[in-house]
Amino acid sequence: MTKSTTTLTPAYRDLHRLMSLMTGDEKHGPAATSTLDALWVLYDRVLRVTPETVDAPDRDRFLLSKGHGPMAYYAVLAAHGFFGEELLAGFGSYDSPLGHHPDRLLVPGAEIGSGSLGHGLPLAVGTALGLRAQGLTGPRVWVLTGDAELDEGSNHEAIAYAGPAGLDQLHTVVIDNASASYGRPGGIADRFATAGWSVASVDGRDHEALYDAFTAPHPGQPRAVVARVAAKA
Repeated sequence: MTKSTTTLTPAYRDLHRLMSLMTGDEKHGPAATSTLDALWVLYDRVLRVTPETVDAPDRDRFLLSKGHGPMAYYAVLAAHGFFGEELLAGFGSYDSPLGHHPDRLLVPGAEIGSGSLGHGLPLAVGTALGLRAQGLTGPRVWVLTGDAELDEGSNHEAIAYAGPAGLDQLHTVVIDNASASYGRPGGIADRFATAGWSVASVDGRDHEALYDAFTAPHPGQPRAVVARVAAKA
């Protein structure tokens, strides 16, 4: 797999250029652009994982549950050197490792294959439990989901389990672009809070607000950050 050879510090302004290189047929453009800012802040300022540490036991784990429309994810990974940007032009083609859904066996840095909705959060719960069982208390587990994805019952089971289990290594980012089919009494944040999660709801385009929410302490509780973005994004 080709790795990036650039030594330049990655910059947010590079992302739109990188995304423009992916010209393959893609019907999930809004699903990608709505995640761009949250992904950038995570990889640039929060996650403790690099191209050199993707297999290290003490790395942070990031699971992209919202695996449809992965262009922003690929752009962020390329910007941070997980693979060379020359791969982006082949996005979605038959012989490209960068498919319309990420494949963990083909995409450097991808922890799971995703795209079938409702799997990422349960997998993240299992990952956090596995780390706990191994005595690895340092690594953090992050999973990015969408508001419509929370319609899947498997997510509610994971939410209901993780709070009482005190999985404070677990972090969920919910991209709320008002695309869910079903409303929730009190909203998304209350769904997590009533299950014993530490919760914040922020502007999903505000990098400082995202960073503060991502790094707030939450001892003994899993953390959920609801990142609100415009529906058209």
